[in-house]
Amino acid sequence: MQKVVLDFTVVSNLALNESNHLLRMRAEESLLAVAPGQFVNVEIPGSSEVFLRRPFSVFDADPERGELSLLVKVLGRGSRTLCGVQPGQKVSVVYPLGRGYTLPGSEERVLAVGGGSGVAPLLFLARRAGLPPGRMQVILGARSAGDHIPTEAYSRYATLSCTTEDGSLGTRGMVTDHPLFDRLEEFSRVYTCGPLPMMKAVAARATAAGRFCEVSLENLMACGFGVCLCCIEPTVHGNLCVCTEGPVFNINDLKW
Repeated sequence: MQKVVLDFTVVSNLALNESNHLLRMRAEESLLAVAPGQFVNVEIPGSSEVFLRRPFSVFDADPERGELSLLVKVLGRGSRTLCGVQPGQKVSVVYPLGRGYTLPGSEERVLAVGGGSGVAPLLFLARRAGLPPGRMQVILGARSAGDHIPTEAYSRYATLSCTTEDGSLGTRGMVTDHPLFDRLEEFSRVYTCGPLPMMKAVAARATAAGRFCEVSLENLMACGFGVCLCCIEPTVHGNLCVCTEGPVFNINDLKW
């Protein structure tokens, strides 16, 4: 798959809550095709302390308009610096990287589950799946209402539910406490991205119900090309680089 390094111009940098920013960027040319679940590696502009590019899931993309949107969660120096970029500033991006989700058929019913920074690829997935909202169910989980990003965009393409550990928004508890997990037989596919314990719990429930399940791993990916070997994941096919063979894997291929 072709990969390119391209300079994007920051169009807007919107703070969604205390720890998440939505970064919209535009290139001067149309983009290569980007699939839901793929990621990009971003050079942190103007930083003398951060040498490696940082990987981010694609939140949304419009290849014809040359637009790319990233959800940036503040986790360290690199992401904190990126959250401070201003409109008009240039950002160098390597894209498209990795393998994305397998899109569902037009008659399928889908459950997509995200938590933490793992909510990012699910918007793009819901839009590209092209299903009626009644066939695309999305559950987003967070610790509290204040940790959730605004969800209006998801509601355009899916029936949206939220969970919070403290019960301040939606269903109280973890994402797997949502009532939809008692009705997994209604769905043909389950997709998930987020913290590892959450994904393992979702995958276990999907497997027990005999449902197709893909997970998007968040292993440390320093290079994006399978060279540094930082992101190795044991699978039934041997040790694989998440950045090239994933980040999306069918649960049947993982040794969970």
